[in-house]
Amino acid sequence: MLSDFAPAKINLTLRIRGRRADGYHELESLVVFADVGDDLRVTPGASLGLSVDGETAAESGDIDSNLVLKAARALQKHHGSLRGGLFQLAKNLPVAAGLGGGSSDAAAALRLLAKINDLPLTDAGVMASARATGADVPVCLDPRPRIMRGIGDLLTGPLNLPQLHGVLVNPRVAVPTAQVFKARADNSIMRETPAPEQDPASHLVESTSAPTMDALIAAVSQSANDLEAPAIALFPAVGEVLDEIRASDHCLLTRMSGSGGTCFGLFETATAAKTAADRLQKARPGWWVRSTTLGAAPSL
Repeated sequence: MLSDFAPAKINLTLRIRGRRADGYHELESLVVFADVGDDLRVTPGASLGLSVDGETAAESGDIDSNLVLKAARALQKHHGSLRGGLFQLAKNLPVAAGLGGGSSDAAAALRLLAKINDLPLTDAGVMASARATGADVPVCLDPRPRIMRGIGDLLTGPLNLPQLHGVLVNPRVAVPTAQVFKARADNSIMRETPAPEQDPASHLVESTSAPTMDALIAAVSQSANDLEAPAIALFPAVGEVLDEIRASDHCLLTRMSGSGGTCFGLFETATAAKTAADRLQKARPGWWVRSTTLGAAPSL
């Protein structure tokens, strides 16, 4: 049996650049990965299969439509003699949470299948399968800090960013991405307010080889998540989460990740982040709360 870690993906920034004729949105996002996530194992074999357990397994939906199997089937189309296996997914991340959990699971499945079949991650079939499975899967395939552009298909090389100390909080309210995008499109003020031509966070990380933590947080603070306001309008619990994190001592920045509803806070130290997470979990026992280190994923 082989195993892989599927880390949570955090959008430090998320700017919507426009909508394409095919309905997809052009975006720009500075992405990092957390040291919390799902765990995937596979027992190599001739057929494909999947079982799901773990803290949030009940929320993960129909197994046959799980992105782990979708990615594996996509890779089979590119490599007809692909050796498959029986996957076991330990689902720890909340679902529809803005953490790219399903995409990261799919990327982990592709990494495991590539290992079983002696394929490099740069294999054309592996890359094509990642793109075919979902817009966030390519950035999760090699989970290091990057800027995503286009519909998520245009990626910079890995960025040398400092580790950030954070808290992730989800009110256990599913926030469907399509609903949030629709709410933004239906609001003329949100829709007609374009992101600045040069995003401060993107400019910093692309022009500075190794920004400091203070410089990075300052630049991220000057940027935004353009889906945060419509998500709060649809799901007020997201706003409550941001307010609760913001009230924590030594909190430097709060923001929603992706299309929500997970929000994060950045803190001065790991101790401050852990203290804040403990306080939040005690105050809101029904919420999903984790302290974490953000940057590159732990060694896979």
